[in-house]
Amino acid sequence: MQSQSLSCGKNKDDAQNDNLAQTVQTTELIRTSQSWDGVELPEYLQGRPELVAVKYEIPAGQRLGWHHHPVMNHGILVQGELTIISLDGKEKIVHEGEAIVEMVNTIHHGENRGTKPVILYMFYLSQKGLPLSVQHPEIPLD
Repeated sequence: MQSQSLSCGKNKDDAQNDNLAQTVQTTELIRTSQSWDGVELPEYLQGRPELVAVKYEIPAGQRLGWHHHPVMNHGILVQGELTIISLDGKEKIVHEGEAIVEMVNTIHHGENRGTKPVILYMFYLSQKGLPLSVQHPEIPLD
């Protein structure tokens, strides 16, 4: 993670009267070209992008069905703990405050094994008409 400070704009008189220097703190949460399982992300889509932001709320004990994402996406888990499981059994536990880069075109599912709801903000690089997720109900969770 990389942090930096940005000065807030103030006129000279205000700055002299204010003994406390105010700064905006920025922290880079993730910079990668790989999904959480170490696989390289695909090339960008051709054509005009459609950026999509989604807030997910997953109750404690809830399991999502098997699915895959045909488009790149990443996000921030702001509450709780989410376990992501790939079809081959590989697991990734995402903790509160952590960033995650999802698998692309790889079947997986998520589980909230914790005691409080998961709140997850995901950001997708898509195109008009493409689904963000494709469900696989033919694959049982157990």
